[in-house]
Amino acid sequence: MISYEVSEHVATITLDRPEAMNSLTAEVKTALLEALGRAAADPEVRAVLLTGSGRAFCAGQDLREHAANLEAGRGLAGTVQEHYNPIITLITTMDKPVIAAVNGVAAGAGASLAFACDLRVAADKAKFAMAFAGIGLAPDSGASWTLQRLVGPARAAELLILGEPLDAARALELGLVTRVVPADELAKTARELAVRLAQGPTKAYAATRRALAYAATHTLEESLALEAELQDACAATEDHRNATRAFLAKEQPTFIGR
Repeated sequence: MISYEVSEHVATITLDRPEAMNSLTAEVKTALLEALGRAAADPEVRAVLLTGSGRAFCAGQDLREHAANLEAGRGLAGTVQEHYNPIITLITTMDKPVIAAVNGVAAGAGASLAFACDLRVAADKAKFAMAFAGIGLAPDSGASWTLQRLVGPARAAELLILGEPLDAARALELGLVTRVVPADELAKTARELAVRLAQGPTKAYAATRRALAYAATHTLEESLALEAELQDACAATEDHRNATRAFLAKEQPTFIGR
């Protein structure tokens, strides 16, 4: 259902329902939130890698479970408020970078999971589809927020309203993914990127995430004020002091994440 492993300060969280294209049942969503919370709270974890098993990254909401809820008169059964919103909030606000390794189909809420991450590495066979309108639903899981920040309002409206799938090359062209690699190189490439981030200045990464999110909805004056606050906090870290000494000594810095 959900696989969780920690190695080299990277927490790898794998959606593991390959027979159902890693679609999201209530049980899976609960387990995913728990895994993300575990990674966020663990001081030994300095980067998070999110991926899927089999031929899909995540096909979104499990429609069999959803259909059963509809037949029982429960509709979405509160899953947006109880599951999707907390998951996306945790991905976007934890104090460590999150990378998505998109190994295959990412549709609906599955695509939204990837878009909420800081960086997205996609296999050349990956496909993205904003499938909400196709089943008569509005976007959820932060898609209305993340998508237009990645590709702009006009393109976001096109992708969400038409719901036409995108292959990996087109996703790269639009800026939806950071890089595209051959499918057999995805795991290695994404892992190397995650380890690189896990060896970096964790506090500075957290401050950068916070600054970007704040600046997206605040004025320049307000953003400058937060930047000053965050910069003062980063200047007090061991990583900054050590990196400054290393720079002056013409050495490569070693970051310890504090």
